Parts: sequence; structure tokens; C-alpha cells
Amino acid sequence: MSWFYLILAGLFEIGWPVGLKMAQDPQQRWTGVAVAVFFMSLSGFMLWLAQRAIPLGTAYAVWTGIGAAGTFAVGVLHYGDPTSFLRYLGVALIVAGVITLKVAH
Repeated sequence: MSWFYLILAGLFEIGWPVGLKMAQDPQQRWTGVAVAVFFMSLSGFMLWLAQRAIPLGTAYAVWTGIGAAGTFAVGVLHYGDPTSFLRYLGVALIVAGVITLKVAH
């Protein structure tokens, strides 16, 4: 169950940078801040649950890896962030590192 919580924590981690991006638009400022705080809270709570059984370093690395890769994907797909082979390679290395940490656990 702890790995399920950790995956949820990583997915919720994607929500707060998206909320902060939304807050860049003056018409969505407070909605974006509310979205960011909501997802920070959910993500933190799920990480706390996961760390009851998963070592701190592993949990944190997986959590941030899922968040970083997911936020990159949202940026590319929804916000038109730039892409290149090296940017995709960087994200692939993050994902490979997360998978390695799971397999090695």
C-alpha cells in the first residue's frame, strides 16, 4: 500500500507547479494559488503515509521524480514548453532512476 501512496503523492506533486503556472494569469491568480496549496497538501500527506514503510531517501527521490517527469509532460502537452531530444533524454533518465529505485527496494 505504501508504494500506492507514493505514486499518488508523485501524481499530486504535479498539481502544485500547475497551480503556480495558473496563478501567473491575473484573472486566475487566487484560483491558481488555491490549486497549488491543495495539491501540495495532498501530495505531502500521501508522502507522509508512504514514508511509514519506504525509506526516506527512496521515497523522496521517487516522489520528486514522478513530479518532475509529470510536470515536464504537462508543460509540453498543455503549455507548449519547448522540447528537444536532450530534454526528453533527461526526463527518460529521471524515469529510469525512479524505476531503478523501485526495483532495488
